[in-house]
Amino acid sequence: MNVRNMCIGISTLLAMSSMITVSAQAAPQTVQAKLEGSRVVVTVDGKLLTCYKFDHSQKYPYFWPVNGPASGQSITTETSEPYPHHHSLFFGCDRVNGGNYWQDTNERGQILSQGPKIIESSRWRVVLEDECLWQQPGEEPVIRDRRHIEIVAPSKDNRFIDFQITLEPLTDVRILKTNHSLFAARVVPELAVTAGGTLINAQGDTSEKGTFNVASPWCDYSGTRNGITEGIAILQHPTNRWYPSKWFTRDYGFFSPTPMNWLEGDHLDLPKGQKLTLAYRVIVHAGNSQQAETPALFDSYKQSASAALEHVRVSDDGRHFATDSGSQFTPWGFNYDHDENGRLLEDYW
Repeated sequence: MNVRNMCIGISTLLAMSSMITVSAQAAPQTVQAKLEGSRVVVTVDGKLLTCYKFDHSQKYPYFWPVNGPASGQSITTETSEPYPHHHSLFFGCDRVNGGNYWQDTNERGQILSQGPKIIESSRWRVVLEDECLWQQPGEEPVIRDRRHIEIVAPSKDNRFIDFQITLEPLTDVRILKTNHSLFAARVVPELAVTAGGTLINAQGDTSEKGTFNVASPWCDYSGTRNGITEGIAILQHPTNRWYPSKWFTRDYGFFSPTPMNWLEGDHLDLPKGQKLTLAYRVIVHAGNSQQAETPALFDSYKQSASAALEHVRVSDDGRHFATDSGSQFTPWGFNYDHDENGRLLEDYW
């Protein structure tokens, strides 16, 4: 037997941890995905959760709708005044080598999907991967990004979207100070603070006044529509550069953890080939932040992120898995390899 080191990916362990954390509370829901034209449709127990939309007529790929678990209606808006260029749940950036990958016309720049792939659509989890090019028409792309997206529904009241993106500059890149940048969400007007909704961060600060320009691991936006209270939270991965980032927030429904508005020296230089990876967890939940227990969900996410950093390998005797610290690691809850005769991995090692 050839003993091979193996490293469990951060996002995979986070998804597994999510399932373990809630297993005592409720059974996870069935999650599936299918490709329909220029969108990936994701369902939970047969009901639409979200679509990953990537048509080349768009400024950038984005998720819409993002349906609440109680109402079945989208918590996010695809376009709404003011600032109709905010498309639901998305990633982009303005002022990149003179291009605009956030708003304005497509001639100023687009983030063009090369075609997402459904890596997994099992009973409990959906995994998507996509490669996108940041370019202006007729010009060479300046950035390639690779996206890894995992979606689970650990209970009837929660849906998790784990979004990891790696930016690879294809030339030397300079991003000037801008509030139009990185991961962001825009909730429907009915759930906004201006309509009586609640925007709250990890410290308990509320509304735009309390959360704007404040560093915090997470923010949660919730409100009541037609008698049903639902919300959406964005959690920053603890390994992100600038963690915890400051937030750009608005009472009309926008919120984004974006360090780009407070850059030292008013710009960020990314040399060609120097990759930058950022990761976030989106929690779509029933109830408000307190009812959804967003602080506890973040604690679980943070603990899982720390645990995921430890390397997992085959033990010296080849009989089980072990961590670098020497403790035995027992994997469960996912499929593993078999040969052409159907023998499981441990049977032919």
